Amino acid sequence: MAELISNLSAESIRANLEFVRAQIASALERSPVERPAGEAAGVEVLAATKYVACEELPTLAAAGVSLVGENRAQDLQDKVQAHGELFDWDFIGQLQSRRVRLIVPHVRLIHSVASESALRELERHRHLARDGLRILIEVNLAGEPGKAGVQPDQLDGFIARAPVPVAGLMTMPPLSADPEASRPWFAALRELGRERGLPHLSMGTSQDYVVAAEEGSTIVRIGTKLYDPVAVTGGRSH
Repeated sequence: MAELISNLSAESIRANLEFVRAQIASALERSPVERPAGEAAGVEVLAATKYVACEELPTLAAAGVSLVGENRAQDLQDKVQAHGELFDWDFIGQLQSRRVRLIVPHVRLIHSVASESALRELERHRHLARDGLRILIEVNLAGEPGKAGVQPDQLDGFIARAPVPVAGLMTMPPLSADPEASRPWFAALRELGRERGLPHLSMGTSQDYVVAAEEGSTIVRIGTKLYDPVAVTGGRSH
């Protein structure tokens, strides 16, 4: 297991967050993509906190972070219990059906619904869910073996079987060092969402969030770009 991040600086995180938001704003200005109105018109910056120690979360709040995403059900429970009032909470990790009941009381969005067993557990534990819970369907656009996600040709039926409202789609493109390699996958997800009238697209991480914003993302999931103390303050370019 990777070592948890500690000794964070609110000043450094704030500078990184401002930089990320500025890059997103520039991306939106040059993007030809027509964005939906209302809540999905902009791009939310979600701080991925999988490797952030629980005691460091108040530092994120002091830096201006308002939305966080957790990958593990137990970590989500622990962190919400300690600092639940500081943020809006999403679940962004691989969704194990047996953990659904632990997740639904705490989050506004689950980004990673991709299995029939998860749908069954969402139905079973719907009474435990936080008011307004919605889900995003994870789509395996590249058809990568062993990777979670609904196949595009199975998406409509999957959405129809969802027991809670579907707010949009999520994808993780094939791993690449080149952010531009993600562009066709992001564009394809945008088209799938547009065809189905789904406003939200969770796509883009620290590596390719600028491309994701250009291609219509409404939520980007940022980890290292926020927590790296030299990303902005040390003079190294993002």
